[in-house]
Amino acid sequence: MRRVVFNQKGGVGKSSIACNLAAVSASQGYRTLLIDLDAQANSTQYLTGLTGEDIPMGIADFFKQTLSTGPFSKKGQVDIYETPFDNLHVVTATRELADLQPKLEAKHKINKLRKLLEDLSEDYDRIYLDTPPALNFYTVSALIAADRVLIPFDCDSFSRQALYGLLSEIEELKEDHNEGLEVEGIVVNQFQARASLPQQLLDELIAEGLPVLPVYLTSSVKMRESHQASIPLIFLEPKHKLTLQFVELHDLLEKGA
Repeated sequence: MRRVVFNQKGGVGKSSIACNLAAVSASQGYRTLLIDLDAQANSTQYLTGLTGEDIPMGIADFFKQTLSTGPFSKKGQVDIYETPFDNLHVVTATRELADLQPKLEAKHKINKLRKLLEDLSEDYDRIYLDTPPALNFYTVSALIAADRVLIPFDCDSFSRQALYGLLSEIEELKEDHNEGLEVEGIVVNQFQARASLPQQLLDELIAEGLPVLPVYLTSSVKMRESHQASIPLIFLEPKHKLTLQFVELHDLLEKGA
């Protein structure tokens, strides 16, 4: 199973959702890999605690290989970082991804990630992909390579308008490049149960037939503490309310797998 977490709007909790679902997966015994495709490297820092020059090249090195020519150039290899958590590995991201992007686009390397994931699927039960908050080369590569896509949503009117365009773009990409891609659902994040507007927005989306998942992730300072400690919630506070919501969401997705 290869799942991408994507929204073009920043600040919706994309990396937090990808990392915590991957961590729950690992905690349940699935051999799990997270691939960070965002030059900001938020998922990399969250799961490894590494920053700056301490971060291995990871996915940037793989894409550099695809640009190399000559008889002795490496092809299709990627370095995988073992996190401190059992069953959870990471292909790290670095800032060099931003510099590589125009070169990769010019060389039409859009299908290279799919081949890599096909190879990695022999060693991993679950692969999660965290993407940049833009429909760029890396995001399109991930959507072409994945089986499923989750869309984080933070319950405001701007997110709602962006959501319609995003679903349309995914459908177009599906038709052109990846007929097997499935939108698993919209993940409601930072939900405020006592506020009326978020629930009103969700009721309207559900009435329109959009695939809003029935598990809502609430706001909590515990998420910030989890980021600072570089420890996913399932390992930091396994009984916390937000942790249990992630477990419930993960198990819901597994039932549909």
